Amino acid sequence: MEQGIAGVVTDTEEGADESAHTAGKTDELARSLSPSRAGDFMNCPLLYRFRVIDRLPEAPSAAATRGTVVHAVLESLFDLPSEERSLGSAQELVPAAWQRVLDEDEQLQELFAEDADGLKAQEWLHGTEQLLTTYFTLEDPMRLEPAHREVKVEVELDSGLTLRGYIDRLDVAPDGAMRVVDYKTGRAPRIDFEQKALFQMRFYALALWRMHGVVPRLLQLMYLTDGQVMRYEPDEADLLAMERKLVALSDAIERVTASGDWRPRPSKLCDWCAHRSRCPAWNDDVVATPAIQPTLADSEPSVGSRLG
Repeated sequence: MEQGIAGVVTDTEEGADESAHTAGKTDELARSLSPSRAGDFMNCPLLYRFRVIDRLPEAPSAAATRGTVVHAVLESLFDLPSEERSLGSAQELVPAAWQRVLDEDEQLQELFAEDADGLKAQEWLHGTEQLLTTYFTLEDPMRLEPAHREVKVEVELDSGLTLRGYIDRLDVAPDGAMRVVDYKTGRAPRIDFEQKALFQMRFYALALWRMHGVVPRLLQLMYLTDGQVMRYEPDEADLLAMERKLVALSDAIERVTASGDWRPRPSKLCDWCAHRSRCPAWNDDVVATPAIQPTLADSEPSVGSRLG
C-alpha cells in the first residue's frame, strides 16, 4: 500500500470508446475522494459531475483567488528565519505570491482585465493584507516551526477507497502529537454549521491516522475575516464514524454512476454556482446535453441528502 506523496488520477488511454472511457474514469474517481470532491457530491450530485467528471471550466473568483494568495504567503512566511516572521514581512510577500499564483493559472488575468488604471487590483491586494493582519492577531509565527506546509496526504483504506488532499499546515510536538491547521479566508460558520465545517478536518485526521497510526490531537480552523478559531479534538470513535461515512459516500457515487441519475440538489448554494445556467433545476430549457444527461426522477430522495 503506497502512502504519502503520489500523483494525480490519470485518464484512460486516448482513443477508447467515449462511454467506456467515462464509465472507467468515473469508477476510478468514485474510489478516490478529496474533501472538495466529497463536499461537492453531498451538496449536489450534478455539481460533482460538472466539476469532477466533465471538468467544465469555471470563471475565476476574486474571493477564492485572494484565499490562494493568502495561503501562498503563509506558506512562504515560514521559510523566513523565525525572528523575521513579522506582519511587515508577510505583507511584503504578497506581490511575489500573487505573481506566483498568476504564473500557475494565467486565466486569473481575467479578474482585472478591465482594470486599466490598476485601482481595482490594488484594492483587492489591500484586502489580502487585511486578512494577514488578522492572522497575526491569532498566533505568533515567530514561536512556531511547522513540520509540514501545503503537504499532500494520500492513503488507501482497507475498503479500497483512497483519500487524498492537501493540508495547509501540520505541527508536530516533540512527543509526536499532531495539530492539523487550516486557514480560511471567510468568516467562521454559525454554530449549526460547525459540523459541516469540520468535515474537511476530520477527513485529514482520518487520513493521517491511517497513515501513521496516531490520531491527531487537535484540529484547528483559523478564520481570517473575523479572527475566529475553531478547535476540535478527535478520537478513534469519531474517525471510525468518518471512515464509514466516506465509504458509504464512495458507494453512493458508484451507484449514481451506474444509474446515470446525476440529479441536482437545489439549495442556497445555487446562488454562487458557476453552472446554474446549465442546470435543469434552474433552467427549463435544459433537459440533457451530450456531456450531461441527468435523470430527474422523483422516486427517491437525493443520495446527497441521505448522506449529508
